[in-house]
Amino acid sequence: MSVRSEYAAKLVDPATAVSHVHDGDTIVVPIGAGEPPTLLEALSARRHELRKVTVFQLLAIRDYDYFDPDTVENIRHATPFVGGASRRAVNEGWADFVPAHFSELPGLIRSGQLSSDVVFAQCSPMDEHGFFALGLSTDYTLAAVSRARTIVLEVNDQLPFTFGNCHVHVSKVAAVVESEHPVVTLPSAQVGDVEKAIARNVADLIPDGATLQIGIGGIPDAVVAQLMSKNDLGLHTEMLGDGPLALIEAGVVTNNEKNVNRGKAVATFALGSEKLYEWMNRNPAIEMRPVDEVNAPPIAALNDNLHSINSTMAIDLMGQCASEGVGSRAYSGTGGQFDFIRAANISKGGRSIIAVPSTAKGGTLSTILVSHAPGTPVTALRSDVNYVCTEFGTAKLRGASLHERAEQLISIAHPDFRDQLTEQAKELRVLHPGSR
Repeated sequence: MSVRSEYAAKLVDPATAVSHVHDGDTIVVPIGAGEPPTLLEALSARRHELRKVTVFQLLAIRDYDYFDPDTVENIRHATPFVGGASRRAVNEGWADFVPAHFSELPGLIRSGQLSSDVVFAQCSPMDEHGFFALGLSTDYTLAAVSRARTIVLEVNDQLPFTFGNCHVHVSKVAAVVESEHPVVTLPSAQVGDVEKAIARNVADLIPDGATLQIGIGGIPDAVVAQLMSKNDLGLHTEMLGDGPLALIEAGVVTNNEKNVNRGKAVATFALGSEKLYEWMNRNPAIEMRPVDEVNAPPIAALNDNLHSINSTMAIDLMGQCASEGVGSRAYSGTGGQFDFIRAANISKGGRSIIAVPSTAKGGTLSTILVSHAPGTPVTALRSDVNYVCTEFGTAKLRGASLHERAEQLISIAHPDFRDQLTEQAKELRVLHPGSR
């Protein structure tokens, strides 16, 4: 049978496709733009017929009808990274949070510590050899494909066909549905004076020839603008967005100095504009790979001068970063932050950078704290956090004593909070009594 004939034989309507789900199954869904809206809508419509089904997905994008406290005995969501669609459910207790490093999810799936009975994923159209590309969200999905009883793909011609280790052959697929849903895009972030000031401090730490891991948001976008004068940067990053694309188009990112995948940008998922997705289509300059090939510290650290740029919600005076939530309230998850902090620390000439505004809540709260609120999960350990940049300067923590860390962090806190932080630190003996 030709691959085209096999495709035609497996092409079904959404209701038939989701009939492959059985009671007790765990359905693995890719991150972000890889989530299959047609399949998840059909699953939601069928939820009253099912029992004890779990949908496992990092960073759900859309709020489907199965996000329903009244039907959690039918379908329950589980996630290692909370997003807008799942935050209420996790914090109210009718969805489950699974603490895990992003890089370790494929291994947990392959070992059976995380279940994978069914895979629902959105993909590119099939090529002439029978392969679909999971390029917008390769992440942990290929590991799930290797373990799953049933693979169901949602084919959308708006998704790029990408290169790298991100392909599934039609022979492995139980059913295919076709979709015309618009692909999720990400609008440009707001960049203000604070973000620009932080970005200048970050850019001062990045030399020519560095390999970057950089995320999304106002600070990363501001950093991109500050890097336009750099030369021969590389890209080995968890997420590919429009900021890195701008550096590639400007000739700033050449990938010529990388030790691994020289000449190519590498990422595990993409989230950005239609322009980004069009650029990715059949472009040999970008390879999309599973997260354990991208984020795993021993692999990422093979690139010399790896510079990771991440943010946090709050950092205490010892250097502990809380990037997942405050107290018991979840906001996001571990993700790949710790993966790349460790990788940058291991990399020859590498630097891990935490970039954070000095205040939150309209300037009413300091993001630099004497200590975190009880119950707050620590994402990055004090022994790993290196450079911290706010709009007021840069602190270097590795190799510094607790007293030196406190002094440095207070010096880059917002001036409105420095006296208070100093007094609190003295009371807790974090600072020497004679410190100013």
